Amino acid sequence: MSAVLRPQADVFMSVKQVAEYLHLNEKKVYALVNEGTIPATKVTGKWMFPRELIDRWMLDSSHGGLLTDRLVIAGSDDPLLNRIISEYARDTGAHALISYTSTGTRLGLDLLQAQRADACGIHWGPANESHTRHPALLRHYSQHHNWVMIRAFRREQGLIVSPPVLQYTHDIKELFDRQFRWALRQNGAGAQRYLMEILGKHGLNSSSLKSEHTALSEREAASAIAMDLADVAPGAKAVATEFGLGFISFGWESFDFVLHRQIWFRRLFQDLLDRLGTVQSRELAEELTGYDLTDCGQLLWGDD
Repeated sequence: MSAVLRPQADVFMSVKQVAEYLHLNEKKVYALVNEGTIPATKVTGKWMFPRELIDRWMLDSSHGGLLTDRLVIAGSDDPLLNRIISEYARDTGAHALISYTSTGTRLGLDLLQAQRADACGIHWGPANESHTRHPALLRHYSQHHNWVMIRAFRREQGLIVSPPVLQYTHDIKELFDRQFRWALRQNGAGAQRYLMEILGKHGLNSSSLKSEHTALSEREAASAIAMDLADVAPGAKAVATEFGLGFISFGWESFDFVLHRQIWFRRLFQDLLDRLGTVQSRELAEELTGYDLTDCGQLLWGDD
């Protein structure tokens, strides 16, 4: 006897299908799309709705969110945040999922846009320009009007350098010479963006550098130098401290959280901000060096 094959549910639904699925009229579905409230993507001029994300959106909207026992953070790499979240996850145990994945700024925002992440860490240039640069970056995403931006900290950004090379020179321009091996970052990483601006000021670009290694996080870049696979890499001062490497500063940058409004009020995220503000976290920041937690937790953008 042959088995009866049941039709598989569509992975993507049309406006009509999602309206029937949610028991709404099509006009309301279009309104939700225009508000950026419902997960949707445009394919050849037609709105399509990933069924999996629609299901998650419904769950997360029910009774204040059924996924309040989860906090998934993507985006930029940072050693202080990594340590605090690791301790937070340990202390929470099996009561909640708390995770931090270093993806770089742009991929982290892509994941936030796709509702695959709950929050994203970003840094995108000098601290004195972050009040305009960060909102401008967020406006590239259709979901931005549902997001808020919260200050995590300021940190010192620059070049992580092999100690023997640092003994040879402290001049950034000299390190652009092709005798030095670079571990560059992937496109969309904040550290790479900062480096490109410094190179541009000298009339150079990434192809001007000798590089055979692309690091997908600042710690991977530092590891390449520690393993003598590279001499120089862009990264934060704290990462250089962690690995016992040299450092040449570009200046300070703002490291901010971007997240959906409803995530901002969740206990797990508020507890994370509280942990960043403790005496223990500030002492750890001093040990790692290159941090300023003065404005930690401040709402910077999106409360309108």
